[in-house]
Amino acid sequence: MAKTSPENPAALEQLYGDVNGGLAARLGIEFLEADGDRAVARMPVEGNTQPYGLLHGGASCALAETVGSTAAALFAGPDKIVVGIEINASHHRAVTSGHVTAVATRVHGGRTLAAYEIEITDDQGRRVCTSRLTCLIRDK
Repeated sequence: MAKTSPENPAALEQLYGDVNGGLAARLGIEFLEADGDRAVARMPVEGNTQPYGLLHGGASCALAETVGSTAAALFAGPDKIVVGIEINASHHRAVTSGHVTAVATRVHGGRTLAAYEIEITDDQGRRVCTSRLTCLIRDK
């Protein structure tokens, strides 16, 4: 399993090429650490809100899928591809400012499936959302 951090982003760059592109960049997602067992990323609330000024539930889901599928790809290794096949989310509290941090923890890792629980918290460490992601692992 490859390990990456802000000081050593090689594993993420191998996965995504330019890690600053795509949806993660549009949402402002930044990885703090990642390997096949656990990944941590954060995202600003500003710019990711719904009309009432609250963090958009879809943004939380996109953060959860980004951090979980990244961990799954690192778990699977460079000769495999990973696609999310199921995600769910329970939104527990509203957030209007600051950042949210997602921690994906692997709960199952097999030859063809990997599953992660993702806990999203606000700047005060309060749980904002709980998500679960299942990824299919395939040959490239």
